[in-house]
Amino acid sequence: MNVFRSAEILLPHDVDMKKWAVIACDQFTSDPAYWQRVAETAQGSPSTLQLVLPEVELGTPREQEHTAIINETMRRYLRDGVFTAYPDAYIYVERTLENGTVRKGLVGMVDLEAYDYAAGSTSAIRATERTVVERIPPRQRVRREAPIELPHILLLCDDHEKTLIEPITAAKDTLPKLYDFDLMEGGGHITGRLVQGDAAKSFDARLTAYSAGAAGKYTDIPGTPMIFAVGDGNHSLATAKSCYEEQKKADPAAANGPARYALVELENIHDDAQVFEPIHRVITGADPEKLLGALKAVCADGGYPVRWQAGKKSGTVYLDRAKGQLAVGVLQAFLDEYLKANGGEIDYIHDDDALLALASQDGAIGFLLPAMEKSQLFRGVIADGALPRKTFSMGHAREKRYYLEARKIR
Repeated sequence: MNVFRSAEILLPHDVDMKKWAVIACDQFTSDPAYWQRVAETAQGSPSTLQLVLPEVELGTPREQEHTAIINETMRRYLRDGVFTAYPDAYIYVERTLENGTVRKGLVGMVDLEAYDYAAGSTSAIRATERTVVERIPPRQRVRREAPIELPHILLLCDDHEKTLIEPITAAKDTLPKLYDFDLMEGGGHITGRLVQGDAAKSFDARLTAYSAGAAGKYTDIPGTPMIFAVGDGNHSLATAKSCYEEQKKADPAAANGPARYALVELENIHDDAQVFEPIHRVITGADPEKLLGALKAVCADGGYPVRWQAGKKSGTVYLDRAKGQLAVGVLQAFLDEYLKANGGEIDYIHDDDALLALASQDGAIGFLLPAMEKSQLFRGVIADGALPRKTFSMGHAREKRYYLEARKIR
């Protein structure tokens, strides 16, 4: 049985879809004004904003208040008939980005028994970056009693031959259109089409063949091959996994229940519209000059060039290539140790301009990192294990997945 499969997918009907769909909860964490605008846009209409906890609220009075109402709002939406259910379905998604390219994906569910986010995992579905376990509990508090889930998880396949999703693209005009609208806050345009019946069975057959061939794709490198990689939303999938394991421990029958699965969107890493963007670092609450002085210990001539900004000062450091395969790995290892010993806070910023604006403030220092080649992803994770956390971003911040589809999990 495939580890990615069709599901009973819920979509809202008779609602303003632009107000319904909001961006992934872990975006714009340093920009409360963004989320205030989202709240103003969604006001007075059913919205996924009421069903998720934006991380900008973590540690604020709003976190506890919002967490308390999420599950009740989910139940109310179910009682009020907000959703239409599409059984045994996939949804083919086309996301038109700001630059005009179209990113293609397929929404379905993954088997959490085939996913393990632990370091050194050899599971069929694998985390691409180290999971920060401290980020899981706030999400667990929402999911433990939640009747439904909404995904912003993007799963990746390494489909050079474009055998899985692309045949659906070729036949898309034969598929019923479920939604077609502009996303709020400059998120571009999104269209979803229903994949059921013969179209779904055809995809399942292609996936079976693809999965069977995975073992032979990476024979030139050490490590256990994987079928899918988590490209975005790893902490959300880790939360689903941890909550499922809790349920299974309390009641072994949960192994056959809906919590065993999680809704995701599958995309092909070789899609022409698939672009990996760097994730930058900004440090506050630390002495920038002292930090730069300590950073010299991991620098070397001919190293990875990384630009920094601290207030009105800027420059470039050259990180020692002998200390890691990626600049982000060398920098992150240093920052983890430095901040643990000296104090300070780190945030992860997707946009260049946003990073420079934050780093230009007094007492802050930011690092602009280079992008990782997407062809390195599967081979790097198979050979070396999970990459340093926040190594890459699939597109710019506004290109992240918006919450849209849902699925019952109890």
